[in-house]
Amino acid sequence: MTPTSHAPDLELWPIGNCQVSALVDHEGAIVWACVPRVDGDPVFCALMNGTNREAGIWRFELVGQVSASQSYIRNTPILVTRLEAEDGSAVEVLDFCPRHERHGRMYRPVAISRIVRPVAGSPRLRVVLTPMRDYGAALVETTHGTNHIRYLVGPQALRLSTDAPVGYILEARSFRVEEDLHFFLGPDEPFTGNLREEIRRSEQATRGYWQRWVRGLATPVEWQAEVIRCAITLKLCQHEETGAIVAALTTSIPEAPHSQRNWDYRYCWIRDSYYTVQALNRLGALDVLEKYLAYLRNIVDAAKGGQIQPLYSVMGVAELTETTAPALAGYRGMGPVRVGNAAYLQVQHDCYGQIVLPTVQGFIDQRLLRISDERDFESLETVGELAFAMHDQPDAGLWEFRTRQEVHTYSAVMSWAACDRLAMAADWLGRTDRAALWRERADTIRARIEAEAWKPDGGDHAGGGGHYGASFESDYLDASLLQMVELRFHAPDNPRFLATFAAVEQQLRRGDFMLRYAAEDDFGPPETAFNVCTFWLIEALHLAGRSEEARGLFATMLSRTTASGLLSEDLDYNTGELWGNFPQTYSLVGVINCAGLLSKPWSAVR
Repeated sequence: MTPTSHAPDLELWPIGNCQVSALVDHEGAIVWACVPRVDGDPVFCALMNGTNREAGIWRFELVGQVSASQSYIRNTPILVTRLEAEDGSAVEVLDFCPRHERHGRMYRPVAISRIVRPVAGSPRLRVVLTPMRDYGAALVETTHGTNHIRYLVGPQALRLSTDAPVGYILEARSFRVEEDLHFFLGPDEPFTGNLREEIRRSEQATRGYWQRWVRGLATPVEWQAEVIRCAITLKLCQHEETGAIVAALTTSIPEAPHSQRNWDYRYCWIRDSYYTVQALNRLGALDVLEKYLAYLRNIVDAAKGGQIQPLYSVMGVAELTETTAPALAGYRGMGPVRVGNAAYLQVQHDCYGQIVLPTVQGFIDQRLLRISDERDFESLETVGELAFAMHDQPDAGLWEFRTRQEVHTYSAVMSWAACDRLAMAADWLGRTDRAALWRERADTIRARIEAEAWKPDGGDHAGGGGHYGASFESDYLDASLLQMVELRFHAPDNPRFLATFAAVEQQLRRGDFMLRYAAEDDFGPPETAFNVCTFWLIEALHLAGRSEEARGLFATMLSRTTASGLLSEDLDYNTGELWGNFPQTYSLVGVINCAGLLSKPWSAVR
């Protein structure tokens, strides 16, 4: 099984340190990694380079290789890949991005560490290390010394420090591995200290950091391993420097084959981040929430009371001009590869609720290092003012339609939630006058939703029975209507919600999976199920008293995860193949939320 050209797939294993991340494929090759952060230039871009396995990759190629197996070290994102050859020789590759306390602060460099250990026979190895620049435009130039190679990827070069033979690496020549080899690809500065000892010490410290972090999680008793893996990966999607949380680590993996639905998800969507911190809150991971709230405060300050965009860069940059990278063929050759996302120009009114909902916790939760105060409340009220003003105005909706606008029910319900939670925060602060104002506004929005979004005859759906429509103007359905219970707009036994659930299930369910909507959009009818919507279906089934069915569907979704235990955005509901950007925070949130909802309690085993 000597590695050859093959079509990429989503059997990928993320490693990272909340500053930089990389995706390792099922043969142990790093096929995607951007510097100096998640939205930077993908110096390793083989994932988007068609079948070219020689450029934009970092691969350890075992001569005569016949198999590869992988697993994470328990409760960490440290990956171990075992490569075995036909003559019985084998090596283990240990991959991680350093993350641990050093000199009184968190050490999380733009760096990838790899350790290669001979574990059987007399393995011979070839190192293919070919970073690229400018989104695959060219292989980078190199300079080198006795124990290092400099890769001129841009203004800030990367330096490989290693105790492996530099000449063999430069010439991609195979050599016999007779002792452990250490590789540190990071900042362009001399490596201080003993390379072997420092990398091993860093690995142990990184392992200890992650295992202590996991120990603080309040997991459900069932599906603990699955929840822990999703929680670790969600944390890897946070850019710790600013607190921003990206929707995924990749760009332009199509939502369906040859669909042109190729989007850059390496940015912070206010909506996706809300769901991420909500799920991690349920596990008690307040460190992610605290840093994200700081990011939100900066976004609100920069808006100065004006419209807030649906997404920003991890540094809070507002302009995310959408272009393409012509040098990259795309995932399986299915371009274009997009850089930037024109959705930043869209109007999406649900974002106001998604700012208010996590921020309100800052006034109430006494565990937080920084408790929000009166000034924070006044700032948050400016967001509430926008929610109230825009609750009945057309927008692109949460599915980001590019060619039409309507008053989307989900956006209106999120606006209601913003006002409702502001009333709650005002009560907590003893501001009875403001509480009355925001409660009145919430009631006004509720009345408007009940009058405009409810379709009494159901139109063409649900056999003529009533249901909420996806928008005020039309009666088509979308899966976001199932969030009415999650947002506390309705109780699970509300007749209107149950009627809507029945209509949504009838129209959008495809076997065990859910579409987000069935109506044609800018690119035609959807071809794949949207994974988070299937998790919303599971939640609704449980709340409607169909818990065994919910558990069955949850088991089905878990069976569709990658070997790394993760999910992308979309899934072919006929074949089960994963599509869309990876790993998708929405989908991982679904795993965590459903496990918490369906698990038996800890009291059953304690």
